[in-house]
Amino acid sequence: MTFAFSDIPDQSGKTAIVTGANTGIGLEIARGLSRKGARVILACRDGDKAKAAIDDIASGPEQSDLDFLQLDLADLASIRDAAEHAKNEKKIDILIDNAGIMIPPLSHAIGGAESQFAVNHLGHFALVGLLLDKLARDGGARIVTQSSIAHKGAKIDFDNLDARRGYSRTKFYGQSKLANLLFALELDRRLRAANSPVVSIACHPGVAQTELTRHLGIMGSVFGPLIGLALNSAADGALPALQAATDPQAEGGDYYGSWGFREMSGKVSGKAYATRTARDPLLAARLWDKSIEMTGIDPGLAPAEG
Repeated sequence: MTFAFSDIPDQSGKTAIVTGANTGIGLEIARGLSRKGARVILACRDGDKAKAAIDDIASGPEQSDLDFLQLDLADLASIRDAAEHAKNEKKIDILIDNAGIMIPPLSHAIGGAESQFAVNHLGHFALVGLLLDKLARDGGARIVTQSSIAHKGAKIDFDNLDARRGYSRTKFYGQSKLANLLFALELDRRLRAANSPVVSIACHPGVAQTELTRHLGIMGSVFGPLIGLALNSAADGALPALQAATDPQAEGGDYYGSWGFREMSGKVSGKAYATRTARDPLLAARLWDKSIEMTGIDPGLAPAEG
């Protein structure tokens, strides 16, 4: 079964938080939820860009309920502060861990980790851990984690998470996206074992035009628009996340992506392929423990038996 924009059900009365919602795929996810009546909180690092995104969404014909949450996923203090502010919401029905960086110059963030691993994975791991109790209230929320087809062929190099033994931008990006998928699936296993009402679902946007290509320099400025024409626009890339967040048929542990050639493009979304590595529970458990060590935040979920 595939899923199109016309399949998104009414979201009136629901509250969604979308990280990295000021541009690209995140902006289109926020727009899609807002158009269906949800209250959408744009969790972003740059307040000015978030305000511009809010104005953009609000300029549409639909009534909108939009807000901004200050969040820097490279900074644990900012993540803690954002979580405390988010807890003031009456309820949170959807948390979409979408924000990310791709192939930047080497830098470091949370726990001394290389920035892609820190921002893309550790920051979201910490945010989820801090919000888990809130997300479990009122029947439970959906947690949607944005991965990538770049997880295919990737591995987690636990001995080089800080890149002190060498740094390849593309390998470290793939590593961070594999970590996203490992986390999403392990989170669901642990939630099910704890009989939690919270559901964890993963997704990927195919190959979409976003600002993630900004670190490619002139190549990014040339090929970014071509990606949008030949493969997925940002709106196309948002659809799998919107399916994960809203499809009544979606279940915990599902993984959605663009339903097209090699999962790179498509005007509809559906079940995606997760590699054997991404589905390895032992690797996921090791990543979970390492993430607690590097963030100092424990979601408080015991491993699933078996």
